[in-house]
Amino acid sequence: MADGTPRTPIVAEQAADRLYIIDARNGVEQRLLLDWIHATSGDDEPAWASLDIEDGDHALPVDVLRVRLGGAPSRQIVPLRVAWRIPGFDKERALKFRHLIFGDPRHPGPLRSRLILLRDRRRAQILVGEAATLDVLRDRFCAQTGGGDGEGAESPEFAGFVARQAALALDVAERGIRGTRYKVPRFVADGLRTSPKFRAALAELSEKTGRPVADLFREARPLMKEVIARPSALFLDLRARLDRMMFGGYAPEMEIDATELAKLRSILREHPTAILFTHKTYIDGATPSRLAYENDLPMLHSFGGANLDFAVMGEFFRRSGMIFIRRSFQDQPVYKLVLRHYIAWLLAKRFPLSWAFEGTRSRLGKLMPPKYGLMKYVLDAAHATGTKDVHFVPFVTSFDLIRDVEEYAAEQTGRNKKPESLSWFLGYMKSLKEPSGRIRLDIGNPVVIDAAPAPDDKRALETIAFAVAVEANRVTPLTVTSVMCLILLGMAPRGATAAELLGAIGAVTDWARVRDIRLSSELESGDDAALSATVDTLVASGLLTRYEAGSENVYSIDPAKHPMASYYRNIIAHHFLDRAMIELALFELRDGDSGDATAAFWARIDRLRDLFKFEFFYPPRGEHLAAIEAELTRIDPVWDRRLASGDRGIAQLLRRCQPVVGHAILLPFAEAYSVVAELLARAKPGDVVDEQALLDAALVEGKQAWLLRRISSEAAIGKLLFANGLSLMRHMGLTTDATPPNLAARRALLMELRGLANVMETMRLSTVALADRLPGSGG
Repeated sequence: MADGTPRTPIVAEQAADRLYIIDARNGVEQRLLLDWIHATSGDDEPAWASLDIEDGDHALPVDVLRVRLGGAPSRQIVPLRVAWRIPGFDKERALKFRHLIFGDPRHPGPLRSRLILLRDRRRAQILVGEAATLDVLRDRFCAQTGGGDGEGAESPEFAGFVARQAALALDVAERGIRGTRYKVPRFVADGLRTSPKFRAALAELSEKTGRPVADLFREARPLMKEVIARPSALFLDLRARLDRMMFGGYAPEMEIDATELAKLRSILREHPTAILFTHKTYIDGATPSRLAYENDLPMLHSFGGANLDFAVMGEFFRRSGMIFIRRSFQDQPVYKLVLRHYIAWLLAKRFPLSWAFEGTRSRLGKLMPPKYGLMKYVLDAAHATGTKDVHFVPFVTSFDLIRDVEEYAAEQTGRNKKPESLSWFLGYMKSLKEPSGRIRLDIGNPVVIDAAPAPDDKRALETIAFAVAVEANRVTPLTVTSVMCLILLGMAPRGATAAELLGAIGAVTDWARVRDIRLSSELESGDDAALSATVDTLVASGLLTRYEAGSENVYSIDPAKHPMASYYRNIIAHHFLDRAMIELALFELRDGDSGDATAAFWARIDRLRDLFKFEFFYPPRGEHLAAIEAELTRIDPVWDRRLASGDRGIAQLLRRCQPVVGHAILLPFAEAYSVVAELLARAKPGDVVDEQALLDAALVEGKQAWLLRRISSEAAIGKLLFANGLSLMRHMGLTTDATPPNLAARRALLMELRGLANVMETMRLSTVALADRLPGSGG
């Protein structure tokens, strides 16, 4: 056990039936352990073998151990190790970067060990790992290796297996005093090389390629060294210290629901797990690992491109759990085989994986389409090795402020992005020290894969990814930042008094509670002091403007900041999508000759689904229409009768929709698409669409449209917005060579988009007109 007391009491008459395996790094540790053995084993001379059971790319020195592994099947093998304690470490987590040079104080060298013992012998704690009989170890050896090299149970391979089992048992004991956060994989390469499944896969590849198994095995060995991460306690501590430095501008404690944390702990303990986090900033990939470290959860293995595996930083991140993957390896079957079985090994041993679900940072705020690569690697590994019950856990990090957003706004409006360099990195790290509010973590329900689909089942892969995306969107909370940006962008260019703003925030949060949408702590509690503190942070950052010279404080967003504010609004846009579609369809019906209003309403909903299908994740049409009906029922229980009654009923429904938000959600997309549609509509018969040139021109024309106020905000100028608009028009068949019918269809779409923008301008004006009557206003 961790306190040095064996799990089975040792008495003198049993000592002869035991073989002690001493895991000692130096002579000082060996002497300590031998003293302990002699003190607990009575008068008989105990049997022992001492070796440093390192996890390296070399054979363990097991000659002495192999000789001493004989005896009765019931003979017990007892592993021993010294654990060196660090005073105050549990309280302060006091490791420093200097320990990279001087070494981990938990693994002192001979001289350092002697000095420690002179000062305080209690810092050397004897660990006794779980004992196992020779018979059990031989059965385990056969089960895990298929009999290994076939040279018998006392072969060097069996002796190495016993030594590794001893080290693993000691690791378990050591985690009892150090914590689960230090559960790291050991002897991965050995585990793969001796695995029957891995050997069978090499034999199968040998048959396919005609290459001898020995050649494939030799090729696999350095690939294992390249792929396999080698995390250690020291580097996990240093990585945690780096994580804390990156979050220096945020509140010290990250917000997370205790129930969700407990559920995650259970999932990580019981199931093969992958945490898929949404990606908004350079640093949100560190929030899952920080959460795991600070809450004593198993460390996470993250993925990185092989291009990042350079010099000191590459080794630092490999030693803290990063797996570097080549960008392309379709024609490298041995590499693919090693990676697949390594991932499967991690899953089987309950070492959780983690990566950015979207593959890249979202430049618009809303969830990006998923990248399938890493998910496919994991599912292929699970399929090839028969790994069951894989849990994909969506993980959402919400920040009051994101320092990357200014960069995104610059990129999307065509301004030059600062190249990534050392000076850029130092500047970015400096910016992270500026006050940035709070961090909140939300964990979705896992998407559970009982049996992984076949590698060629693309539809199953897409279905799984879609389920993760929907769950990630579901648990994304409304924050003060996102709600204020939604409200103020919807009222722009008019600002809002503090009373108007509080009234609008109250209306939105009440609406969200009825729909079981998550709220940040300030919004959930209604704590005015916490809300004011967040608002002060937003004003200090320049995102919001506060005018304090008049009789009332007035808040607004500078037009130059609209692209940044739209990013925060877009983070929560999906929660308001059904409401936005309803409002927009009702306003269109109010302003038009609808005839059968009910049929016209549902036709408009279908059309809006089609127009914005490249921006949002929709459930299947039947489910979506049911959700629309549920939202209509919350607006007005007799909505169907009002809608069927025509103009008067539509007006009554619109009055119940206040405050209107649809224009704040959908207007930037409609305006951006209209810029692309206008460029297509200008073409002459026979012109061929050069898509890249078209997107470049859209940036120029978008700027002109903004200056002429043909679009309402620079938030509608964006590379990705234009690209999504072009994707829609390609899907509609409008990007083929210009013909008279094609040009007519382009012009029709342009008029439709402009018409939508005009309707949404009417919606904005109605919101401004009602501002003084919002709950909590002074009017």
